[in-house]
Amino acid sequence: MTKKTPPLEHSDFSGEFTEDDIVVRLDIYRVAGSESGWTLEVIDETGASTVWDDTFTTDREAFEEFLATIQREGIETFLDEPTTTLH
Repeated sequence: MTKKTPPLEHSDFSGEFTEDDIVVRLDIYRVAGSESGWTLEVIDETGASTVWDDTFTTDREAFEEFLATIQREGIETFLDEPTTTLH
């Protein structure tokens, strides 16, 4: 017997995000119809995923944490492999 995955509700903050020519997909979600916390996940171009261990009370808090992480560490922190720039 297979266990069904519950349907998910995706935040309006979810979508593609581009900075310094690097594109990641931001997904903020929770179980549909629940009051459970919002999960924050960032997927790079190769499909590698970064998921926060803790959930967020609101989808806005999750989005603000995503932006704060980019501000602190740069968007490269979400890449599976570091980017190299040639000058």
